[in-house]
Amino acid sequence: MSVLDRSTRFVDDVSGVGVARRRRWEHRYARLLVGYDAVVGVVAAMSAYLLRFPDGSLSWAYGYALATFAAPLLWVGAIALSGGYEARVLGLGSEEFQRIFRAFVGLTATIGFVSYAFKADIARGYVVWALPLAMVLSFLGHYAFRKRIHSGRSRGRYTYRVIAVGGEESVADLTAQLRQERYCGMQVVGACLSSGDGARLVGLGVPLLGGLEDVVQAVRVCGADTVAVAAGASVGPARLRRLSWELEGTDTDLVVAPGLMEVAGPRLHIRPMTGLPLLHVEEPEFAGTRRVVKGVVDRLLATLVFLLVLPLLAVIWAAVRLSSPGPAIFKQVRTGRDGKEFTLLKFRSMYVDAERRRAELEDRNERAEGLLFKIKNDPRVTPVGRFLRRLSLDELPQLINVMQGKMSLVGPRPPLPEEVALYQDDVRRRLLVKPGLTGLWQISGRSDLDWDESVRLDLRYVENWSFTLDLMILWKTMSAVVRGRGAY
Repeated sequence: MSVLDRSTRFVDDVSGVGVARRRRWEHRYARLLVGYDAVVGVVAAMSAYLLRFPDGSLSWAYGYALATFAAPLLWVGAIALSGGYEARVLGLGSEEFQRIFRAFVGLTATIGFVSYAFKADIARGYVVWALPLAMVLSFLGHYAFRKRIHSGRSRGRYTYRVIAVGGEESVADLTAQLRQERYCGMQVVGACLSSGDGARLVGLGVPLLGGLEDVVQAVRVCGADTVAVAAGASVGPARLRRLSWELEGTDTDLVVAPGLMEVAGPRLHIRPMTGLPLLHVEEPEFAGTRRVVKGVVDRLLATLVFLLVLPLLAVIWAAVRLSSPGPAIFKQVRTGRDGKEFTLLKFRSMYVDAERRRAELEDRNERAEGLLFKIKNDPRVTPVGRFLRRLSLDELPQLINVMQGKMSLVGPRPPLPEEVALYQDDVRRRLLVKPGLTGLWQISGRSDLDWDESVRLDLRYVENWSFTLDLMILWKTMSAVVRGRGAY
């Protein structure tokens, strides 16, 4: 007897529970953001007003006072019109911040147009100060609230209860992916299979709730609020359309995985063709204007940071030299873009005989499943080196590699030539871009990641590179370094 057969008597009790629970926390979260952005509007406008009239003069200030009182409505309205409070963009991905930026651009353009059309004499200093400040404060606030949501999701709160639909392998892969990235808040509470006996799902602790014809009933039984059709599911267009009809009026979300697990963001577009929506996948960009701009920005930022941390570099250099015999800078040949080798620079964090002692430590390798050699408590690491690795300070000399154009600030992990020699064809795609000082691997666990996960993250970056993604990685790198998880 299936789980559905045993649970029929509970259907009326749990029907709609998942949707109601989701709506409650979504509405509370959206109201919290609206209230915060309203306060941001007041703070930004008052700051600009006081900057414009520092002596408290009231002459010519009536219009500015009115604008200051209207600022909360204008700013919140601009974000709302840009879709910044839609539930599907809150707490996940960069889309939420992109919409705040669009609100900033739209409101700036609107104020410029209105002032020109009505010949309003508005001081540029007022607008130039108020709107950018509002955008920055909203960015910071939304990020802080997002971290609160992510923290709650790690404890099982603010989640979406998901019924996964498809073949056994695709459902198991989807479940494993969602569990690994818990910050997305999607919790698989059951599965309806189009093929397979469900043995792999039992190992994952996911209850089998029937077949394709049982999806709606499974939603009611589990109090689910989302149905996810996994990639490769043998669900034809007619069955998928009928499933969407059956879910109408239940406020249950229907999502379909396209089967391109590592392709996302700007590369995916819906292209309607004679009423048939097709998923258009653009080619990844490995050259062109954006890459040139990325290279220029990398070198400029690396030079600026290098100059700022030069005193720190001198202190670390002295500490390494004084703590153990050997040079302060460790040089190693790594493989860069298109397989070209270069000399990577790091502060030495091991004793000088580290390579010679590696053979005797092979049996302690905690990354034996892949091509890397990692030991959590490596006896070859010096006390100073352990501290440097904990805060990733040993990587700072790589700023010189970035300034030389051999590396990027953000990119895949720079591999050793002996690793590259063992790469399979798909893994070699990591070499299509410059390696990075930081990357998705840095903010996702560093040395705690297994080989397959490291490769997957690097390939995800290669396939979906964008300026927005780079900024997100750089921002998250700071918190990853402070936490020190996976740094050894």
